Amino acid sequence: MNERVNRQWLLAARPEGMVEPSHFELRESAVPELDEGQCLVRNLYLSLDPAMRTWMTAHRSYVPPVGIGEVMRGMCTAEVVESRSPDFAEGDVLVGLFGWQDYAVAQGDWSINKVPAGTPLTWPLSVLGITTLTAYFGLKEIAQPKEGETVVVSGAAGATGSVAAQLARSWGCRTIGIAGGAEKCGWLTGELGLDGAIDYKAEDVKARLRELCPDGMDVFWDNVGGTTLEAALANLAMHARVVLCGAISNYNADNPTGPRNYMNLLVKRARMEGFVVFDYLSRTDEALAELTPMIEDGRLRHREDVREGLEQAPTALMDLYSGDNKGKLLVKIAEAA
Repeated sequence: MNERVNRQWLLAARPEGMVEPSHFELRESAVPELDEGQCLVRNLYLSLDPAMRTWMTAHRSYVPPVGIGEVMRGMCTAEVVESRSPDFAEGDVLVGLFGWQDYAVAQGDWSINKVPAGTPLTWPLSVLGITTLTAYFGLKEIAQPKEGETVVVSGAAGATGSVAAQLARSWGCRTIGIAGGAEKCGWLTGELGLDGAIDYKAEDVKARLRELCPDGMDVFWDNVGGTTLEAALANLAMHARVVLCGAISNYNADNPTGPRNYMNLLVKRARMEGFVVFDYLSRTDEALAELTPMIEDGRLRHREDVREGLEQAPTALMDLYSGDNKGKLLVKIAEAA
């Protein structure tokens, strides 16, 4: 077993500002032997997610930070190549936090699940993964949109935002997306059928929100933070709900900015609430029962941006924060056996 070589991306330094490839170190090591109850998995696809930047800081958030010299944390789909576990057999496909590496040792816990036979290997990381569950539970439980209300989603062309926007539309809401670039905005109003889109790279977001939402917005789904959140708070409807899902504009900022006009929440009797999808994972089956038919019949659409090779992970992560990806960003590590 130790004849196999395991390439691993380790966190080499904590970034200040934008993530760079120099913050990671590529190391080769032997694949470890298994203990009873464990299995060896070979990673096939790696998910790159905005939250990775927060995991790289020294500050604890909803999970501990990745330690210097540790394998970078990441969700993967993987195949079992050897097993000493009663829970998993050789050939099973799993999804779990297996990290930026070729091989990982795993044993049954809450973070590892079997992928049903016939499921595309990327789907548990994209349209059937954490990003989609985040959109579903954040919208249903925190936003609680009502038919006929106006919902605005920032980062609407991303993996989470695009699902949140489509669900709001399917639940009878007038839905506006904010994204970067004409191509992404065209995708939102074309293929996804949103009622409007704002190009934050070419338009004044605050002014366009007033044009498209003259009576204010009932729900604002925030993936971006910073000045975009501030523009949204300036145009809330009475009793609006603001869902804090992420703040990607601030993750790599030297001087993160927050909204100066938060008192508009008081004026509009509005509510702003953050959430973490891990609090809802016990209800995954409930969500998938509603979402899977929508995916299968084309009502819920998605895009994947797949980069080839584990060695591409650091540079691909930079593209995530610059907005140069189109859809859910994944790294293909290996072909399935």
